[in-house]
Amino acid sequence: MSAAPLSSTASSDEALLARYRAGEPAAFEVLYQRHRQGLYGFLVRLCGQPEVAEEVYQETWMSLIRSSSQPRGRASFRTWLYQIARNRLIDHWRKHGMRNPLHDSYDEQLHGEVDQAAGPEQQLSLSRDQQRIEAALLDLPADQREVFLLRANGELELPQIASLTQAPLETVKSRFRYALKKLRRLLAEEVLT
Repeated sequence: MSAAPLSSTASSDEALLARYRAGEPAAFEVLYQRHRQGLYGFLVRLCGQPEVAEEVYQETWMSLIRSSSQPRGRASFRTWLYQIARNRLIDHWRKHGMRNPLHDSYDEQLHGEVDQAAGPEQQLSLSRDQQRIEAALLDLPADQREVFLLRANGELELPQIASLTQAPLETVKSRFRYALKKLRRLLAEEVLT
């Protein structure tokens, strides 16, 4: 009996992980392609430093490759992957003697590449919009930014985010609501000025 052919849409993440661990390297490639953009976007916007995000991104995938563990309980592969990434980022901050902003404050990315087919005026406008969004995201408290990015880049549901961050669901809902409210306000202020 041969394994079912790989498809980027047909196999669940969990099934692909099992197939990779059973010796099918192509299954890992499908997983990687499925999650690479969202995961990298989450990391770069969470820490604000592309070079750190790249390092943590690579460490996340290496941790997954080296690990024999699986998502536990009701956690999906996506939640588990983002938890690994979050843990690697926290480890990086600790290793370099940096404070962890995810635990310090109380109180993501609208992903978009500049369309190369657009005219120069459109590219400039898109680039300015992207800069405004990035600046607004960086102005959010770290815990709100994390929840927003997990939702926007990770496409995680709020209960999954609560599980991943080990925060009560109501706290996660509040952080997400406050993040949206503040982003709307910050982006509206930019247009008016």
